[in-house]
Amino acid sequence: MNSSEVEGLLERVATQFMLGEDAETVSTLALLSQIAIPAEASELVRELHLVASKNMTGEEAWSDEASRQRMETGLDRLRQILSQPIAASEAVAAPALAVRAQPAVSSALNQDPELVGDFILEAREHLQTVESGLLILEKEPSNPDTLNAVFRSFHTIKGLAGFLEFANIQALAHEVETILDLARTGELVMTPNLIDLTLESSDYVGKEILRIEAQLYGRDLGEVLDPSALLLRVKAVIGGDHSSPGAVAIVEAVAAVEARAVIEAPWPVAETPVPKYAEPASTPVAEATAERVEETSKDTKTKKTVVTDTPAIRVDTAKLDYLLDMVGEMVIAESMVRLDPELSGTKNTRLQRNLNQLRRVTEEVQKVAMATRLIPVGALFQRVNRLVRDTSRKAGKLAEVELVGEDTQLDKTIIEELTDPIMHMVRNSIDHGIETPADRALCGKPQTGKVQLKAYRQADHIQIEIVDDGRGLNKDRILAKARERGLVGEAVYLADSDIFQLIFEPGFSTAEKVTDISGRGVGMDVVKKQIQKLRGKIEIQSTPGLGTTFFLKLPLTLAIVEGLVVGVGKERYILPIFSVHEMFRPTVGQVSTVQGRGEMVMVRNQLMPLIRLYRSLGVKPKNEDVTQSLLIVAETEGRRFVLMVDEFICKQEVVIKSLGASLKNTQGVAGGAILGDGRVGLILDLEAIYVERRSKAEILKESLIEA
Repeated sequence: MNSSEVEGLLERVATQFMLGEDAETVSTLALLSQIAIPAEASELVRELHLVASKNMTGEEAWSDEASRQRMETGLDRLRQILSQPIAASEAVAAPALAVRAQPAVSSALNQDPELVGDFILEAREHLQTVESGLLILEKEPSNPDTLNAVFRSFHTIKGLAGFLEFANIQALAHEVETILDLARTGELVMTPNLIDLTLESSDYVGKEILRIEAQLYGRDLGEVLDPSALLLRVKAVIGGDHSSPGAVAIVEAVAAVEARAVIEAPWPVAETPVPKYAEPASTPVAEATAERVEETSKDTKTKKTVVTDTPAIRVDTAKLDYLLDMVGEMVIAESMVRLDPELSGTKNTRLQRNLNQLRRVTEEVQKVAMATRLIPVGALFQRVNRLVRDTSRKAGKLAEVELVGEDTQLDKTIIEELTDPIMHMVRNSIDHGIETPADRALCGKPQTGKVQLKAYRQADHIQIEIVDDGRGLNKDRILAKARERGLVGEAVYLADSDIFQLIFEPGFSTAEKVTDISGRGVGMDVVKKQIQKLRGKIEIQSTPGLGTTFFLKLPLTLAIVEGLVVGVGKERYILPIFSVHEMFRPTVGQVSTVQGRGEMVMVRNQLMPLIRLYRSLGVKPKNEDVTQSLLIVAETEGRRFVLMVDEFICKQEVVIKSLGASLKNTQGVAGGAILGDGRVGLILDLEAIYVERRSKAEILKESLIEA
């Protein structure tokens, strides 16, 4: 590298330092320290790198006059040293005359679990921006705002990776950043092939981050990925567009040595074990915010929106969980005070006014606390763009995505658990629903199919719709397949909605051929179980030739459950209201005993099994006479049954409490809650209660057969 190019790097460091670009300053100093320069200069660069790193991590700040003075003096001294001719005898030797391989001993920075954890979170946010931005660029290759946003994301990833000495990520991000910079200046056009290459680079960074995360939490690292082939492809695009032959040589040497470093020396392991954290805590590095590109759609056309920086901090989710627990305790304490017999009967108007004010404030605090765990579904929806693009290409189809209601908020845990079910349903929509361009043309449809994702709030629930304009479900074929498998009797009549529910049976598939995308009948049963696990419901509407819509009905949060408080004997139990259909007091003729099936109740011309709750829970009821009791029709796993209780007390939202290690495996009980009067109510696991009853019925049936 000639002296003018070294001076150029030095001037870049000085400019970045003056502008306060801390990550870029650290990254450029790291690059400078890897170049063959005089020993005195190399030592000084390492010292400046340490000073800048401490500023970036918050150990020191440029507001500290001593740190700033040390940096300025060091840069001046470095200029003097590098202005002299570089003698070969004075140069620091380095492999390939360019860069050192990753150190055999671990870097103090990339062994800090908080810094690495924040790098993982931040890098993933930038990768989301990259992916959504590239999908916009596929339609609008010259969009300047999107190009700048994607460029900045790769630039930030490169800087953070350089700061933590993740050389493979830094090398690839640097080269991709160069491509994007050429596109920004108009020297390159973001063609579909170039979009594919950039997405592949983004995928590689994502896989490397998974490896780093595995290292952080002490899991198996998996196979080391070799980036050299990808680097060569990226550099082939760049070609000879660098400013000078010397710069090209340096970059090629960096790529080659760093590629070898990845294979020979993966991320070093610290001598002391890295502690495992549930969630990395917030640090100054993590508090840096980045601009994100979001896609919104209108009239089947995708539009871009660049969202500017919003001040934010990251908080450990364990702290949020603890906050919610304490708010729940506060709500319970407020209810106990307000409903205390000595206070509820008081005629002191001032006290009543104060109690009402306390209730309003408590409810508001609870709402705000619950909102801290709510995040927009947009991040989940954006992942569908890439899935539709890749799946439709693989299936030889044309498809586009329309997203509606991306700002709708859901509990973070629910969104995480929804990812796989939604991806599976969208994949099925492309493979089974959307027709090929030729078939669509024959039906008078546009050649490009459409998959629409909608999210909106409906009362106290969130509804998500997955809509496609494909061929729709063939109910006759579904019913025939179900009868062939013995799932439905030959003479049984089923409504359309019940026929469509058959696709959620394990191993059920009407596909004529199996592809590498779908068709094996694996997945839809898991989708339904996952939705039910989240206390949600899934329904289907389909019209032949027009398309299919999946409706997902989900609670806002998993921390609170709305339930019916019922009494059985002296005890109180809570039935999750999403599982309850109706309740009634039966007549004598409605209840009967069926041989081999036990007690059954006739409800709207349908026989349903009766479960006497006092027997399942082992408590003494007020009355064993069915006609003097209350019957509740409930549903789980698509099967309806009837619960017998003594009385209905009220409908109430309760904060779910864990029962602790000693009681967590109690049969038929999902958790507990403290009711408004201070009493404990058990939240029932209706699925476990139904399974127990079904098992007893099967044993009874087998005993009758043997007799």
